[in-house]
Amino acid sequence: MVRAASVLAICVALAPLPASAREGPPIDVPATRLDQAVGILGRQAGVSIGFRDPAIAALKVRAVRGSMSAGEALERMLRQTRMRARRVAPDAFLVEAAPVPLARPVPAARTERTAPPTAITPPPPAPPVEIVVTGSKRDVPLDAYPGMVHIIDGEQITFADGRKGTGAIEDRVASVLSTHLGPGRNKLFIRGIADSSFIGPTQATVGQYWGNSRITYSAPDPSLKLYDVSRIEVLEGPQGTLYGAGSLGGVVRVVPREPDLDTVGGAVWAGAEMVQHGDPGVDGGAVINLPLVTDRLGFRAVGFGSVEGGYIDDTGRGRKDVNTVRTWGGRAALRYAEPSGWIMDLSAVGQRIHGEDSQYAERGRGLTRSTAAAQPYNNDFLLTDVVIRKRWDDLEFTSSFGYAYQDVFERFEGPELADAKDSAISPSLDARTASYSQANRINMFTAETRLARAGPEGAGWIIAASLLRNEARVRREMDMTFIDSALTGVRNKVEEATLYGEGTVQPIPRITVTLGGRLTHSRLSGQPEDVAPSFALKLDPMAAASRSETRFLPSLALAWRANDRITAFARIQQGFRPGGIAVRREFVQRYRGDRVTMAEAGMRFRSREIDLEMSASWTDWRDIQADLIDGYGFPTTANIGDGRVLSVGLSSRWRPINGLELDAALYFNRSRVMDHTLTPTVTEILAANPAMPLDVLPEGGSVIAINAARNPTVTSVNRLPNIAGTTARMGFTWSRPVSDTLDFQMSGFARYVGKSILGIGPILGQLQGDYFDTGLEAGFGSANTRFTVSLSNLLDSRGNRFALGSPFLVRDRNQITPLKPRSIRIGVQFGF
Repeated sequence: MVRAASVLAICVALAPLPASAREGPPIDVPATRLDQAVGILGRQAGVSIGFRDPAIAALKVRAVRGSMSAGEALERMLRQTRMRARRVAPDAFLVEAAPVPLARPVPAARTERTAPPTAITPPPPAPPVEIVVTGSKRDVPLDAYPGMVHIIDGEQITFADGRKGTGAIEDRVASVLSTHLGPGRNKLFIRGIADSSFIGPTQATVGQYWGNSRITYSAPDPSLKLYDVSRIEVLEGPQGTLYGAGSLGGVVRVVPREPDLDTVGGAVWAGAEMVQHGDPGVDGGAVINLPLVTDRLGFRAVGFGSVEGGYIDDTGRGRKDVNTVRTWGGRAALRYAEPSGWIMDLSAVGQRIHGEDSQYAERGRGLTRSTAAAQPYNNDFLLTDVVIRKRWDDLEFTSSFGYAYQDVFERFEGPELADAKDSAISPSLDARTASYSQANRINMFTAETRLARAGPEGAGWIIAASLLRNEARVRREMDMTFIDSALTGVRNKVEEATLYGEGTVQPIPRITVTLGGRLTHSRLSGQPEDVAPSFALKLDPMAAASRSETRFLPSLALAWRANDRITAFARIQQGFRPGGIAVRREFVQRYRGDRVTMAEAGMRFRSREIDLEMSASWTDWRDIQADLIDGYGFPTTANIGDGRVLSVGLSSRWRPINGLELDAALYFNRSRVMDHTLTPTVTEILAANPAMPLDVLPEGGSVIAINAARNPTVTSVNRLPNIAGTTARMGFTWSRPVSDTLDFQMSGFARYVGKSILGIGPILGQLQGDYFDTGLEAGFGSANTRFTVSLSNLLDSRGNRFALGSPFLVRDRNQITPLKPRSIRIGVQFGF
């Protein structure tokens, strides 16, 4: 007899329902893995469903839709799987291997499957849901995963949440932080690994993935709307072995829902929002799923649009609520499944964000500022990819190809230069206003082929090869009073070829050892644009150089399962980012690659009622790359020194009663930047020494001294930007049935973001953060019709999410980015 503690079960009991009734509750379970399918069915039917054999967790089951009993739904789901569901109590089932058929059928056998036995044996107590970390690329059980990972079930992302894009992830995961220039132009950070506030040619410290495809490299977060997603995984970094050397902070992976090959279905939704102190907003969209050839070919599509009302007033131009944001886009996916087991997915994602003006106000003036011109921005994003896969029992082959395009346009207000082509002339305080435009276009091709084997207790291996080509082109322009003048731009290209692998073995019971490595060969090239190459090269002979580098990143992890509830782990990982070239005003120069080494230790406790995770990590970061602004507000990139980061995190979940879950998280970050010296720009040197000729410019020196000469009240800071010393979150979800077909759900959160600074250097040492954000949502309805009410910023806090609006004004004006005022959204959705 198998011990009760070894039972792998998924147990959800919202309320007792008559599972034996002919007409049951509405059931809608997609074709997916057995462990995920029985979890969904258990919630919908209000029953407990378990299985003892962990080997069947990844078994593919059929989709089930319609009004039926839980027993009937299980029978349909398990057809052609050689499995059966046996009732062990009125509201509990056990999935197990079907008995070998007898030579002649026995009529009583069918009766036993549909009627409860005379003597009911209570099922053994079920451990917590078996959660699989698909981001490991070989489906490692969460209890055996040696690291911190946060998994958000797609069922928790409502349509009101989905319109927030990445903001919905930030609301739920305390270790995820972001800048707040506006959706489509922000940078994400995880676990205290932050380089700068600005978007430039450096590779992002967070790897963002949509399914199997990477969506950013040296581009901002596109803030894709999270409609119709299956799950979201946040893997704290570095994740150099599996996801590339540049994923220094970690990985955010969004898994969209796949086409269902069996069932026609879909949904439509709409919402209207009222914003206190601002304009109203609207959003809406539709999802449709069509099986074109049953069990062979399916199509799924999503379309959406939204208008987020503005709430910032511009007194300089006499306009109210100027910062309206409009977003529209969609997705389409086609799946073809061969009877032999081969599956091919073809998908496309497109989205456009248009902000009519910047999101900032001025400190002490509430929700107002004064400018002379609008500062709009756009983010156009496109992703297409093809994924081919096949599974042979515990062996899986996956090959993917993707193309991502991002076009980001930004316009800023700033003082006009007397002569845009004369680098020695700085803007004066009484200069006329000019508009500075920057267009950043990124093309990225990726390809990866891997073979993975998933074994028991997290054992297994993966081996893979990947290619990446990313080209980023930045063009800048100053719109002066009478003419427009092009400023120096830059083009960076990176080509990477990689081999990587990872293996986990169990040398002794309950202990697993994971060894991995990533070998990457990179070729980098760059060149200036809109400036004579001979002029740029005169100032930096390496400005247009091409070079290659090869690096090997090892990784080591240990996991000890003390018992079925407690796992302790430790790991060491590395990561690096290649260098490139950057613009400083009219001059082009090279910056070096940086590298990270991280050591982490933690533990995980999981039971039916409580989940608890804690970890501590120490990071050594050498030659930190950072996108900065120079003394006059022009974007640039430089190596800012070496850093150390200490992070401690604690998160928990508690399920005191059926239908209620409470969660809490607390993160501490302490960072320090050492050897904080920057090579000064030519502009800064000439500003401090106007009579100095070009041929005697020094090769080194401190930008701090030059800026301090201009503003003696500013002092240097030596911690990493944008990362709050403390972040905390508390939340809850509560649901209960109202009748056989209706239910009520409510969720809410409170999040505190502590103090941080804008950037590196004296000009950017402005404080930000230190605010509370809150949210509440309630929904009522059935499986096909639901009404929702959502409240955000319940306290109507102003706060300061980000201390920047225009980099050209950061020296002379005290800018803040306030929270969106108190808002209420009323939504409705219909399923079919």
